[in-house]
Amino acid sequence: MQKVKKIPQRQCVGCREMKDKKSLLRVVKSPEGVVSLDFVGKKPGRGAYVCHDVECLKKARKSRALERAFSTAIPPEVYDTMEAELEGHNEQE
Repeated sequence: MQKVKKIPQRQCVGCREMKDKKSLLRVVKSPEGVVSLDFVGKKPGRGAYVCHDVECLKKARKSRALERAFSTAIPPEVYDTMEAELEGHNEQE
């Protein structure tokens, strides 16, 4: 008898919904302290997850969820860059 493989679940910091890990986008704080988007999910560092939706990233920005997750202040330029990257990545798909 085959075991059923568990599908990892993560919570989006924007909408606070539990979803499959593969359907979410990872935001990473590297050991150097740089915050960036991780489209592959393999970058080293502390991770938080957000939906592939600009609105969820805006909600996370408004509620300061990423700052709580990473225990550091995130400059507005970083959010702007992440929003532009997310919009560009969504247009490519």
